[in-house]
Amino acid sequence: MNDPRYVHLYGALALGLLALALLLVVAVWMLQAWRRARSGLMVDRLLLQRASARAQAAAEPEEEGRPAGVVLDALVRMGSRWVAGRFGGLLMADEDRGLVERAGYPSGQRAQALFLLARVGTSLVLLVAGAVLHPEGKSEVASNPLLWALLGMGLGWMLPKWVVQRRVAHRLVEARTELPLLVDLLRLLQGVGLSVDQSLHIIVDEFYEVMPVLSQELSGSLDMYTRGRTREQSLARLSDRFGDEDLAAICKLLCQVDEHGGAVQEPLAHFSERLRERRKLDLKATIGKLTVKMTAVMVLTLLPALLIVTGGAGFVAILRGLSQVTS
Repeated sequence: MNDPRYVHLYGALALGLLALALLLVVAVWMLQAWRRARSGLMVDRLLLQRASARAQAAAEPEEEGRPAGVVLDALVRMGSRWVAGRFGGLLMADEDRGLVERAGYPSGQRAQALFLLARVGTSLVLLVAGAVLHPEGKSEVASNPLLWALLGMGLGWMLPKWVVQRRVAHRLVEARTELPLLVDLLRLLQGVGLSVDQSLHIIVDEFYEVMPVLSQELSGSLDMYTRGRTREQSLARLSDRFGDEDLAAICKLLCQVDEHGGAVQEPLAHFSERLRERRKLDLKATIGKLTVKMTAVMVLTLLPALLIVTGGAGFVAILRGLSQVTS
């Protein structure tokens, strides 16, 4: 064992194993670096494809539907001049402006212009239809074309407003449905140490498909906050737009946390529990109303069938007996 040849052999083996270990470490490091680079290239490629697809999708309507787009832009400019003109307060009341804003359309001024154009267009169409297609009756009042024209104009003026009111009511229901998920996400993101602004950005970017209504409203609030508004001013529109007390309370809580700081997980947990209890109570109330409605349906549908099944044989026997007596 003390032979110098074995000592040199062991030294060579040790150096060879050390070199092999270093080669393995370098190979593993190069493999990881190659995988990271490949993942980065794939991500960049996907982002580039998505950006090109969005650009193509945005360019296709301009190229394919350019005449229609020019006509629509001209109509929007005309409607905008009407809204901002001298008689804009008469054509577009403050109530109607607030209704269009609560409907959640992407562009507020464009939506107001299209809303006014829709009201004018439907009024003119139904006015002409009422004057031309009025019924012919014996009474002069019932067959008066002027009366039917005025009725058509009033109906055409109110029809777009009813459509927008239906959209606003649907958005309110969706916002109340999405609110518990928003509270849970805020509690989770605040629990991992994110700020209010970071939490709201993550909710808007990552959970838009799950919460489309609240994500859209929060996106507008974040834009206002980025432009220099305070947190309270940016969330005031969201808290006042739907007229919901729970949504106003969560906006107020976010403003307090952003201004004063502090732990927010416990208040959000209590708030989430209260929302779930309210949803349970609402479901119980809905089930109670449905039970009452189903009672009337059962009386109208099942009771005749039940009478036929239980008393049908007796009625048939009575009819046979009466027929024999009369014969």
